[in-house]
Amino acid sequence: MSLNRSEKEAVISDVTGLAANAQTLVMAEYRGITVADMTKLRSTARSNGVSLSVLKNTLARRAVAGSGFEVVSNLMTGPLIYGFSKDAVAAAKVVAEFAKTNEKLVIRGGAYGGKALDVNGVKQLASIPSKEVLLAQLLGLMQSPISRTARVLAALAEKKGGGAVEAPAEAVAA
Repeated sequence: MSLNRSEKEAVISDVTGLAANAQTLVMAEYRGITVADMTKLRSTARSNGVSLSVLKNTLARRAVAGSGFEVVSNLMTGPLIYGFSKDAVAAAKVVAEFAKTNEKLVIRGGAYGGKALDVNGVKQLASIPSKEVLLAQLLGLMQSPISRTARVLAALAEKKGGGAVEAPAEAVAA
C-alpha cells in the first residue's frame, strides 16, 4: 500500500516527534513473526513506555535526520521494527527480552546518546537495571554505613549497661 505525499509527511512528522522525545532507539528485524507474537510484543512495549513502529526505511531515515539517531541510518534496511523510548533502557529491555523467547526477532542495532549500538551494545543496555532499582541500590549503599554505626552503638550500649541509657539525677530533678 503506497502512501501519498501528505501521508508520508505525517509519518515523518510523527516519527520526528518520537525521536525528539526519546533517549533510545532499537531496531530489530521481524521477518517471520506471527501476528499474535507481534501483538504480544506491542502490548509489552506499550506497558513499558516504548513506542514500536513498523516504518518504511526511507521515511525513518528522513525522520531521524538531524537527531542523535542519525548515526544508525546506515542500518535501516530490510523489514525493521523501530522502538523508541524516553527511558534509556526500556526499548532495549523490551526487544531483548522478546528476542530471547522468539528467535525470529533479530536485533539489528540501536542508538543511545548519539552513539550507535551494535547487537551486543543493545543487549548490554538491556541488562542495566531500571531507574527505580538503581535508586534503591544507591539508597541502600547510602544507608549501609549509618545502619552499621547504629548497630555497633546499640551493641556497645547493651554490653556496658544492659539496656537503655538513663538520664543523670540532676537532669530529672530540674
